[in-house]
Amino acid sequence: MKYFLGIWLSVLGLSLFLVGCQDASSSENESVEGTSAESEEQEAEISVTIEGLADHYHTSGPILLTAKTNEEIDHPHWHWYTLQPGEKEWETVPDQETESYEGVADTDGIQIKAVLYGDDHEVIAESDPVTITIDDHGHGHAQDEELQQIYDGYFEDSQIEGRALSDWEGDWQSVYPYLQDGTLDKVFEYKEEHDGDKTAEEYKEYYEIGYQTDVDRIVIEGDMVTFYENDEVYSGEFVYDGYEILEYEAGNRGVRFIFKHDGEEEGVPTYIQFSDHSIFPTDAHHFHLYWGDDRQALLDEVVNWPTYYPSELDADGIVSDMIAH
Repeated sequence: MKYFLGIWLSVLGLSLFLVGCQDASSSENESVEGTSAESEEQEAEISVTIEGLADHYHTSGPILLTAKTNEEIDHPHWHWYTLQPGEKEWETVPDQETESYEGVADTDGIQIKAVLYGDDHEVIAESDPVTITIDDHGHGHAQDEELQQIYDGYFEDSQIEGRALSDWEGDWQSVYPYLQDGTLDKVFEYKEEHDGDKTAEEYKEYYEIGYQTDVDRIVIEGDMVTFYENDEVYSGEFVYDGYEILEYEAGNRGVRFIFKHDGEEEGVPTYIQFSDHSIFPTDAHHFHLYWGDDRQALLDEVVNWPTYYPSELDADGIVSDMIAH
C-alpha cells in the first residue's frame, strides 16, 4: 500500500512540476511577445510631418520644406518624392536626402512627400503629401517682371496713382515677435546663402532695428484704424493725405501713401504712412507702417519700419513669403 501511495505521490509531483514549467514557459512567451508588440507599437508610433508649406507660391519662387519626426531618430535617411497632377507614379527627387527640401514653384498642384528610411533602406515612416499652390494674382510673366521692378524700387513717376485705405483693410500682425523667437532665422540664413550681402547674424541685427515695435496688431476697417499696443487699444478715423516719393542711397525709390487722423480720439497718431512696394491701387499682402504726429519726420525715418502680415498667416506662411520676396 505504501508502495503504491509513493508512486501516486511521485506522479502527482511530476505533473505539478510539468504544469508549472508550462505556465512559466507560457508567461515567458507572453513576455517576449509583449515586448515584441511594444517594440512594433513604438516603431509604428513614429510619424513624419512637413513644415514650411506656404499658403501659395509665385511662379519660379523658392519652396523650402522641412520633414519633422515626433521623436528623435539616429542617423535619419530621407528621400523626397513628387507627384505631378494627373499622374499615379511618385518620382524620387534627386539630391534631396536630408530632412530639408529645396525646390522651385513651377507646377501648380504638384504634391510632395517625405519618406524616412532605416539602415537597411526599409521604410520607417512617411509624411502625408502636401500640395503646392501657385497664385500669381492674375499677372502674366511680362507683368510679373514689371511688378518686380516696381517692388525693387525702379519705376516712373507717371506710374504712381493715389490709393484708398481699403488697399490695407484687414487684420494684421507684427512680424517682430517672430524675429525675437527665432522663427525668422531661416529667412536670414536663406538671404546669406542667396544674396550674400551680409551674414545671417548681420541680417538679423539689421531687421531687429527695422521690425522693432510695441504695436503687435493693427486692424483696418473702412476708414477706421485700430492699434493694439501692449495692453492698450486705440482707434481713429483716417483720410487720404496724398503720397510722397523717397529717394534712397542705393539708387532705388519708394512711395509713402499718407493718411491723416480725422477725429477727436485720444492717443491716435496724427499721421500714418504705408509702404508696401506697390505704387498704385492693389490689395496689400504685407506692409511697412510709420506713424506719428510730424509728417516730415516720418518721411525721414528709413531705419525703423514695423512690418505687418495678415493675422491669419502662420509662421511658416510668413517665412515662405519673405523668402519668396
